[in-house]
Amino acid sequence: MFPLAQILHQKGFKLTGSDNNETETLELVRKMGIPVYMGQRAENIGDADLIVYSSAIMADNPELTAARSSGAPVLERKDLLGLVTTWYNSAICFCGTHGKTTATSLAAQILHEWGNDFGCVIGGKLPIIGGSGRVGSSDIMVCEADEYVDTFLKLSPDIAVILNIDSDHMEYFKTLENLKNSFNKFASNATKCVIYNGGDQNTRDAAEPISGKEKITFGWEKTNDYYPEILKREGLLTEFEVYFRGEKLFKTELHIAGKHNILNALAATAAARFVGVPSEVCARGIAAFRGALRRFEKIAEIGGATICDDYGHHPTEIAATLSAAKELGFKRIIAVHQPFTYSRTARLLKDFAEALSLADEVVLTEIMGSREKNTYDIHSSDLCAITPNCVLTPTFEECIDYLKGHIRPGDLVITLGCGDIYKVAKGLARALGAKI
Repeated sequence: MFPLAQILHQKGFKLTGSDNNETETLELVRKMGIPVYMGQRAENIGDADLIVYSSAIMADNPELTAARSSGAPVLERKDLLGLVTTWYNSAICFCGTHGKTTATSLAAQILHEWGNDFGCVIGGKLPIIGGSGRVGSSDIMVCEADEYVDTFLKLSPDIAVILNIDSDHMEYFKTLENLKNSFNKFASNATKCVIYNGGDQNTRDAAEPISGKEKITFGWEKTNDYYPEILKREGLLTEFEVYFRGEKLFKTELHIAGKHNILNALAATAAARFVGVPSEVCARGIAAFRGALRRFEKIAEIGGATICDDYGHHPTEIAATLSAAKELGFKRIIAVHQPFTYSRTARLLKDFAEALSLADEVVLTEIMGSREKNTYDIHSSDLCAITPNCVLTPTFEECIDYLKGHIRPGDLVITLGCGDIYKVAKGLARALGAKI
């Protein structure tokens, strides 16, 4: 909701909001002069002309119930986001099971380097734009397009980018075939171009049947339109060359962990060049990028240990993050994970255990149910029981206390999850004496 709040505020709309949890995002919203109520109650809607709610809000929420009986129009977030994408003639919409925020942020960084006054909606906070959303004055926007409950089918993409397709949100899609069909529908809605991962079979299944518009591929293989050549990898730095249909475009360097992020840089490059960004600007933008917040974000270095935070909440994402961490030379990697939603945890329990086992030690907190009720009878203790070297600390306070007494010089402690597990990383840093 935050990027949309930023965009509407910049457009001059008068906003109010509500939430159930104090967060750093709410602090930023309040600094914009937007009143935010803590707790959701019927009276919060006041005399609003339009009420917008997120998919995380349950149907019996008292504020949503009051909104629907108020006579004012009521939109879900995806409907408003879809409307915003129609304001631009070159809406670049990045979709995929993994990497959306990083690829969208890389594209934003490149456009910023170009000097374009672009619009954007990003799922994470990007320092160069001071948040997650901006209106801009050009006809270009970059937008993160989420497949959850077919949210992205509400958008109006001009350039659709598919990063990858992996089994997720199966409580909604039921089958991988249904999931691929949704990605196909989304990409088919693009008015100008479809850019897709030619090295991912699921993505090819979704994109290759599409006709009537330009199609561009990226991937590791030289059969793709865009492909890289890695020259050097050293810690967080990867130096590589980018090729387009056999021609070398540029050499650049990426300063974020994980080989998989090179593909995100390729996707961003393909989209940026399609809207006219010169190759040398793409190279500068990639080299200037230092990551979106909550994507392998360094929180503190203290007492010889490093504390980081990452948004990874699917086994594939967790495995990619921990694999990248293992290449950085730490003595121990301690993964601190807050599972998100009961359905995902139940369905992918063994996959989570396998991914987390890449760490030397694992600390779990209780599952964040978010939009769900625990009809699955699943608990973090079930995951802990099948994960090697794992301990369960149900509350954040217990988690911080455990880590404070356990952390040693040379350790990397990395919090993982898309809920509010970042509070553990920051709480631990403060408990150890870091000033953040």
